[in-house]
Amino acid sequence: MTLLLLEALGALLLLVFIVWWTMFSGRKKGELPDAAEREKQDKAAPPPRD
Repeated sequence: MTLLLLEALGALLLLVFIVWWTMFSGRKKGELPDAAEREKQDKAAPPPRD
C-alpha cells in the first residue's frame, strides 16, 4: 500500500512539474513586439465580408 501511495505521489509531482515548466519557461522578455502588434491589428480590423 505504501508503494502505491509513493507511486501516486511521484506521478502527481511529475504532473505538477510538467505544468509548471510549460507555464513559466517562455521567453525571458515575453512575446516579440511584432507578434503583439499584429495581434492588436487583428482585433481592431473589421470582419471580412463575403
